[in-house]
Amino acid sequence: MDEVQVRELLGSLTAEMPAFLSDTTIRRFLRARNWSTEQATKSLKETVKWRHQYRPESICWDDIADKEYEGRRSYIADYLDAKGRSILITKPTIKGRVSGKEQIKHFVYLLESLAMNSADEQEEHVTWLIDLRGWSISSTPLSTSRESMHIVQNYYPGIIAVAILSNTPRIFESFWKIIKHFLEAKMNEKVKFVYTNNPESHKIVSEIFNMDQLETAFGGRNSITIDIENYAERMRRSDLTRGVLTLSIQTDTNLISGHH
Repeated sequence: MDEVQVRELLGSLTAEMPAFLSDTTIRRFLRARNWSTEQATKSLKETVKWRHQYRPESICWDDIADKEYEGRRSYIADYLDAKGRSILITKPTIKGRVSGKEQIKHFVYLLESLAMNSADEQEEHVTWLIDLRGWSISSTPLSTSRESMHIVQNYYPGIIAVAILSNTPRIFESFWKIIKHFLEAKMNEKVKFVYTNNPESHKIVSEIFNMDQLETAFGGRNSITIDIENYAERMRRSDLTRGVLTLSIQTDTNLISGHH
């Protein structure tokens, strides 16, 4: 079994991070690295090192800066797509009010929630919807975009099934040419460009989503915007499910001893 080989190669690391280094995570990294035990182990070691420093498992909803506002820019939908996948929605054209560093922290929080709350074995269980209508270069600064891509591909590989870029303006094309250089071939294949007024795009979107649930911004029929209070409650429940609140005790201890 490939997972057993990876565990052997990881050695004592598996005991250091048992919650993260579950069979599900190891399988996800193996799939993302074309079942190469060597590549999967290398990726997992790099991810463990990053997790030690960044501590994504300890971020909870109430740690997010300006969360009532930022939660409208990036959030996890309360419905699934036609294949039962979770939906991550980002709206970078809504002007951010927090630093790039805080935006990345929020993005990591969402990825962690999606990755660690997926109890099933479903491969690539997230559909990523990005609303780019009215995009300008200030919407997605290159440094933040690069870091976001690095985190998704290196530390959360194999969770994104499809990334849908909706209503990109003409000026986005030159930016996309730069961003493409930072995408792995596998990720690049998952990207779809759709336009709400295009019949071919409508066909793609209607095969992936229930149009009654999908927001009008993406060509769906749901005109209700996110209810931030309900969403906050949902995310707090999600935090409880993945045990963040029990971790906060360890975090406090670490802060006192200066290990955070």
